[in-house]
Amino acid sequence: MRLSRCVVGLALGVLIGCAPRTDVVLPELASSLVCFYDFDHPDDGDDSVEQDRGASKTPLTLINGGAAMRVRDGAHTRSTFSLQTRQIAPDTAGNDDWKAGVYEANGVPSLSAFSNTTGITLMGWVKPTGPNPGLNTTTPDPADRFGAVGLFGLLSGTSDGHGVRALLEVIQVSGTLRLVALGRRLDDGASLVLAADDDWRALLPVDTWTHLAATFDFDAGTMALYRNGAPLTSTYATDDDAWAVSGPAEPDRTSAAAPAGIKIGGSFPQNTAERNPFTGRLDDLMFFDTALDAGDVRRQYAHVTGLR
Repeated sequence: MRLSRCVVGLALGVLIGCAPRTDVVLPELASSLVCFYDFDHPDDGDDSVEQDRGASKTPLTLINGGAAMRVRDGAHTRSTFSLQTRQIAPDTAGNDDWKAGVYEANGVPSLSAFSNTTGITLMGWVKPTGPNPGLNTTTPDPADRFGAVGLFGLLSGTSDGHGVRALLEVIQVSGTLRLVALGRRLDDGASLVLAADDDWRALLPVDTWTHLAATFDFDAGTMALYRNGAPLTSTYATDDDAWAVSGPAEPDRTSAAAPAGIKIGGSFPQNTAERNPFTGRLDDLMFFDTALDAGDVRRQYAHVTGLR
Protein backbone atom coordinates (compact mmCIF):
# COMPACT_ATOMS: atom_id res chain seq x y z
CA MET A 1 0.00 0.00 0.00
CA ARG A 2 1.31 3.42 -0.88
CA LEU A 3 1.53 5.91 1.94
CA SER A 4 0.25 9.45 1.64
CA ARG A 5 2.55 12.35 2.45
CA CYS A 6 1.13 12.56 6.00
CA VAL A 7 1.27 8.86 6.75
CA VAL A 8 4.82 8.00 7.53
CA GLY A 9 5.09 5.26 10.10
CA LEU A 10 3.74 2.21 11.79
CA ALA A 11 3.24 1.76 15.52
CA LEU A 12 1.58 -1.26 17.07
CA GLY A 13 0.36 -2.15 13.61
CA VAL A 14 -1.58 1.09 13.21
CA LEU A 15 -0.82 3.74 10.62
CA ILE A 16 0.08 7.05 12.22
CA GLY A 17 -0.51 10.35 10.43
CA CYS A 18 1.81 13.28 11.00
CA ALA A 19 0.40 16.08 13.13
CA PRO A 20 0.04 19.63 11.77
CA ARG A 21 3.31 21.55 12.13
CA THR A 22 4.15 25.18 12.64
CA ASP A 23 6.63 26.31 9.99
CA VAL A 24 10.11 25.79 11.41
CA VAL A 25 11.89 28.12 8.98
CA LEU A 26 12.55 31.66 10.19
CA PRO A 27 10.45 33.82 7.81
CA GLU A 28 13.27 36.22 6.94
CA LEU A 29 15.45 33.30 5.81
CA ALA A 30 12.83 31.59 3.66
CA SER A 31 13.80 33.36 0.43
CA SER A 32 17.31 31.85 0.61
CA LEU A 33 16.18 28.32 1.47
CA VAL A 34 16.84 26.08 -1.52
CA CYS A 35 16.44 22.60 0.03
CA PHE A 36 14.62 21.56 3.19
CA TYR A 37 14.11 17.95 4.30
CA ASP A 38 12.14 17.33 7.52
CA PHE A 39 11.45 13.60 6.88
CA ASP A 40 7.79 14.09 7.69
CA HIS A 41 6.82 14.35 4.01
CA PRO A 42 7.24 11.18 1.90
CA ASP A 43 6.39 11.40 -1.76
CA ASP A 44 2.76 10.53 -2.51
CA GLY A 45 3.70 7.82 -4.97
CA ASP A 46 6.87 6.41 -3.40
CA ASP A 47 7.50 6.44 0.35
CA SER A 48 11.22 5.73 -0.19
CA VAL A 49 11.46 9.31 -1.50
CA GLU A 50 11.34 12.44 0.67
CA GLN A 51 9.83 15.67 -0.60
CA ASP A 52 11.89 18.84 -0.63
CA ARG A 53 9.99 21.64 1.14
CA GLY A 54 12.49 24.22 -0.11
CA ALA A 55 12.37 26.14 -3.37
CA SER A 56 14.30 23.60 -5.46
CA LYS A 57 11.80 20.73 -5.01
CA THR A 58 14.65 18.23 -5.33
CA PRO A 59 13.36 14.80 -4.20
CA LEU A 60 15.63 12.86 -1.88
CA THR A 61 15.98 9.08 -2.11
CA LEU A 62 16.17 7.05 1.11
CA ILE A 63 18.76 4.52 -0.02
CA ASN A 64 18.74 0.82 0.93
CA GLY A 65 16.30 1.25 3.84
CA GLY A 66 13.44 3.10 2.17
CA ALA A 67 10.51 4.12 4.36
CA ALA A 68 11.96 2.18 7.32
CA MET A 69 14.60 4.89 7.59
CA ARG A 70 11.96 7.32 8.90
CA VAL A 71 11.87 6.90 12.67
CA ARG A 72 9.51 8.48 15.17
CA ASP A 73 12.11 10.64 16.89
CA GLY A 74 11.84 14.31 16.01
CA ALA A 75 14.74 16.56 16.93
CA HIS A 76 12.45 19.12 18.60
CA THR A 77 8.84 19.55 19.65
CA ARG A 78 7.74 20.71 16.19
CA SER A 79 9.12 17.59 14.49
CA THR A 80 7.64 14.09 14.37
CA PHE A 81 10.05 11.94 12.34
CA SER A 82 13.76 11.93 11.55
CA LEU A 83 16.05 9.98 9.22
CA GLN A 84 18.02 6.98 10.47
CA THR A 85 21.28 6.18 8.66
CA ARG A 86 23.61 3.31 9.59
CA GLN A 87 25.83 0.45 8.53
CA ILE A 88 23.93 -2.77 7.92
CA ALA A 89 26.70 -5.36 7.60
CA PRO A 90 29.94 -3.87 8.99
CA ASP A 91 31.79 -7.19 8.60
CA THR A 92 30.99 -7.56 4.91
CA ALA A 93 32.23 -5.64 1.88
CA GLY A 94 29.31 -4.09 0.04
CA ASN A 95 27.16 -1.01 -0.36
CA ASP A 96 24.06 -1.75 1.70
CA ASP A 97 24.48 1.07 4.22
CA TRP A 98 21.45 3.25 4.90
CA LYS A 99 22.04 6.74 3.53
CA ALA A 100 20.12 9.32 1.54
CA GLY A 101 20.77 11.53 -1.44
CA VAL A 102 20.40 12.30 -5.10
CA TYR A 103 22.95 11.97 -7.90
CA GLU A 104 23.25 12.93 -11.56
CA ALA A 105 26.72 12.81 -13.09
CA ASN A 106 26.07 15.86 -15.28
CA GLY A 107 24.59 17.89 -12.44
CA VAL A 108 21.15 18.11 -10.85
CA PRO A 109 19.37 21.01 -12.61
CA SER A 110 17.11 21.77 -9.64
CA LEU A 111 20.23 22.48 -7.53
CA SER A 112 21.47 25.24 -9.86
CA ALA A 113 21.04 27.85 -7.10
CA PHE A 114 24.31 26.47 -5.70
CA SER A 115 26.18 27.13 -8.94
CA ASN A 116 27.94 30.45 -9.56
CA THR A 117 27.10 31.53 -6.01
CA THR A 118 29.09 33.52 -3.47
CA GLY A 119 27.81 31.61 -0.45
CA ILE A 120 26.19 28.47 0.96
CA THR A 121 24.90 27.49 4.40
CA LEU A 122 24.25 23.95 5.61
CA MET A 123 22.13 23.46 8.73
CA GLY A 124 20.44 20.59 10.52
CA TRP A 125 20.01 18.38 13.57
CA VAL A 126 22.30 15.39 14.22
CA LYS A 127 22.02 12.54 16.74
CA PRO A 128 24.63 9.73 16.82
CA THR A 129 22.98 6.44 17.83
CA GLY A 130 25.83 3.95 17.63
CA PRO A 131 29.57 3.47 17.04
CA ASN A 132 31.23 6.00 14.75
CA PRO A 133 33.33 5.90 12.61
CA GLY A 134 32.05 2.65 11.14
CA LEU A 135 34.10 -0.45 10.49
CA ASN A 136 35.90 -0.15 7.16
CA THR A 137 34.34 -2.62 4.74
CA THR A 138 36.87 -1.81 2.01
CA THR A 139 39.98 -3.20 3.79
CA PRO A 140 40.90 -6.73 4.95
CA ASP A 141 41.66 -5.70 8.56
CA PRO A 142 38.51 -6.56 10.58
CA ALA A 143 39.36 -3.89 13.18
CA ASP A 144 39.99 -1.08 10.69
CA ARG A 145 37.56 1.82 10.77
CA PHE A 146 36.78 4.46 8.17
CA GLY A 147 38.70 7.70 8.63
CA ALA A 148 35.60 9.90 8.50
CA VAL A 149 31.92 10.13 9.38
CA GLY A 150 29.73 11.59 6.65
CA LEU A 151 26.95 13.91 7.86
CA PHE A 152 25.42 15.99 5.03
CA GLY A 153 26.45 18.16 2.12
CA LEU A 154 26.32 19.19 -1.52
CA LEU A 155 28.43 17.44 -4.15
CA SER A 156 30.67 19.36 -6.53
CA GLY A 157 29.68 19.74 -10.16
CA THR A 158 32.11 17.05 -11.28
CA SER A 159 31.69 14.74 -8.29
CA ASP A 160 31.89 10.97 -8.49
CA GLY A 161 29.52 10.86 -5.52
CA HIS A 162 32.18 11.63 -2.93
CA GLY A 163 33.79 14.99 -3.81
CA VAL A 164 31.89 17.99 -2.46
CA ARG A 165 31.23 21.70 -2.82
CA ALA A 166 30.03 22.15 0.78
CA LEU A 167 29.99 19.55 3.55
CA LEU A 168 29.58 19.00 7.28
CA GLU A 169 31.38 15.87 8.48
CA VAL A 170 33.89 14.37 10.89
CA ILE A 171 37.33 13.75 9.37
CA GLN A 172 40.92 13.35 10.44
CA VAL A 173 42.82 16.62 10.68
CA SER A 174 46.52 16.18 11.53
CA GLY A 175 45.77 12.64 12.67
CA THR A 176 42.83 13.53 14.94
CA LEU A 177 39.14 13.21 14.16
CA ARG A 178 37.46 16.63 14.12
CA LEU A 179 34.06 18.07 13.30
CA VAL A 180 34.66 20.13 10.16
CA ALA A 181 33.19 22.31 7.46
CA LEU A 182 34.79 21.36 4.14
CA GLY A 183 34.27 23.55 1.09
CA ARG A 184 35.44 23.65 -2.51
CA ARG A 185 34.81 26.82 -4.52
CA LEU A 186 35.98 25.57 -7.92
CA ASP A 187 35.34 22.06 -9.14
CA ASP A 188 38.94 21.75 -10.33
CA GLY A 189 40.34 23.57 -7.30
CA ALA A 190 41.43 22.68 -3.80
CA SER A 191 39.22 22.22 -0.75
CA LEU A 192 39.39 24.29 2.43
CA VAL A 193 38.81 22.70 5.85
CA LEU A 194 37.71 24.46 9.03
CA ALA A 195 37.95 22.19 12.09
CA ALA A 196 36.27 22.69 15.47
CA ASP A 197 38.86 22.79 18.25
CA ASP A 198 36.84 20.74 20.77
CA ASP A 199 36.61 16.94 20.74
CA TRP A 200 33.96 15.92 18.23
CA ARG A 201 32.45 13.36 20.61
CA ALA A 202 31.80 16.09 23.14
CA LEU A 203 30.23 18.24 20.40
CA LEU A 204 28.05 15.36 19.15
CA PRO A 205 27.20 13.20 22.18
CA VAL A 206 25.55 9.84 21.54
CA ASP A 207 21.74 9.71 21.81
CA THR A 208 21.48 13.50 22.01
CA TRP A 209 20.08 15.86 19.38
CA THR A 210 22.54 18.63 18.44
CA HIS A 211 21.94 21.47 16.00
CA LEU A 212 24.83 22.12 13.58
CA ALA A 213 25.43 24.79 10.96
CA ALA A 214 28.28 25.59 8.59
CA THR A 215 28.60 28.71 6.46
CA PHE A 216 30.73 29.04 3.33
CA ASP A 217 31.54 32.59 2.13
CA PHE A 218 33.30 31.90 -1.14
CA ASP A 219 33.87 35.58 -1.91
CA ALA A 220 35.55 36.36 1.42
CA GLY A 221 37.29 32.98 1.52
CA THR A 222 35.94 32.15 4.98
CA MET A 223 33.83 29.54 6.73
CA ALA A 224 32.22 29.26 10.18
CA LEU A 225 30.90 26.42 12.35
CA TYR A 226 28.00 26.62 14.82
CA ARG A 227 26.60 24.31 17.48
CA ASN A 228 23.18 24.88 19.05
CA GLY A 229 23.10 28.39 17.62
CA ALA A 230 26.49 29.48 18.94
CA PRO A 231 29.77 29.80 17.00
CA LEU A 232 32.39 27.13 17.61
CA THR A 233 36.03 27.97 18.21
CA SER A 234 37.62 26.56 15.08
CA THR A 235 40.91 26.49 13.16
CA TYR A 236 41.67 26.23 9.45
CA ALA A 237 43.65 23.12 8.53
CA THR A 238 45.85 25.20 6.20
CA ASP A 239 46.66 28.91 5.94
CA ASP A 240 46.98 29.14 2.16
CA ASP A 241 44.54 30.60 -0.37
CA ALA A 242 42.95 27.22 -1.13
CA TRP A 243 39.92 28.78 -2.84
CA ALA A 244 42.03 31.12 -5.01
CA VAL A 245 40.09 34.24 -3.98
CA SER A 246 43.03 36.65 -3.84
CA GLY A 247 43.08 39.26 -6.60
CA PRO A 248 40.55 40.01 -9.37
CA ALA A 249 37.92 39.40 -10.54
CA GLU A 250 35.27 40.07 -7.91
CA PRO A 251 33.09 38.74 -6.50
CA ASP A 252 34.46 35.22 -6.21
CA ARG A 253 31.88 32.56 -6.98
CA THR A 254 31.60 28.80 -7.15
CA SER A 255 31.87 26.91 -10.43
CA ALA A 256 28.97 27.43 -12.83
CA ALA A 257 28.10 23.73 -12.93
CA ALA A 258 25.14 22.56 -10.87
CA PRO A 259 26.07 20.19 -8.02
CA ALA A 260 26.02 16.53 -8.98
CA GLY A 261 23.75 15.92 -6.01
CA ILE A 262 23.37 15.68 -2.26
CA LYS A 263 24.84 13.10 0.13
CA ILE A 264 23.53 12.39 3.62
CA GLY A 265 24.88 9.86 6.12
CA GLY A 266 27.67 8.66 3.84
CA SER A 267 29.00 8.98 0.31
CA PHE A 268 28.03 7.76 -3.17
CA PRO A 269 24.29 8.47 -3.29
CA GLN A 270 24.19 6.55 -6.59
CA ASN A 271 24.80 3.55 -4.27
CA THR A 272 27.91 2.20 -5.97
CA ALA A 273 30.05 1.98 -2.81
CA GLU A 274 30.01 2.30 0.97
CA ARG A 275 32.14 5.11 2.37
CA ASN A 276 32.18 6.93 5.72
CA PRO A 277 28.74 5.78 6.93
CA PHE A 278 27.09 7.59 9.83
CA THR A 279 25.21 5.59 12.44
CA GLY A 280 22.74 8.15 13.66
CA ARG A 281 19.71 10.29 12.92
CA LEU A 282 19.25 13.57 11.06
CA ASP A 283 16.37 16.02 10.99
CA ASP A 284 15.35 19.37 9.45
CA LEU A 285 18.23 19.59 6.96
CA MET A 286 18.32 23.07 5.40
CA PHE A 287 20.53 24.21 2.51
CA PHE A 288 20.68 27.96 1.83
CA ASP A 289 22.21 29.70 -1.22
CA THR A 290 23.94 32.34 0.90
CA ALA A 291 26.41 32.44 3.79
CA LEU A 292 24.19 33.31 6.75
CA ASP A 293 25.70 35.42 9.53
CA ALA A 294 25.96 34.46 13.19
CA GLY A 295 22.77 36.31 14.05
CA ASP A 296 20.79 34.42 11.42
CA VAL A 297 22.02 31.05 12.73
CA ARG A 298 21.25 32.01 16.33
CA ARG A 299 17.76 33.26 15.47
CA GLN A 300 16.92 30.16 13.43
CA TYR A 301 17.94 27.93 16.35
CA ALA A 302 15.91 30.07 18.76
CA HIS A 303 12.92 30.06 16.41
CA VAL A 304 12.70 26.26 16.63
CA THR A 305 13.71 25.67 20.24
CA GLY A 306 12.33 28.77 21.95
CA LEU A 307 15.76 29.30 23.52
CA ARG A 308 17.23 32.81 23.45
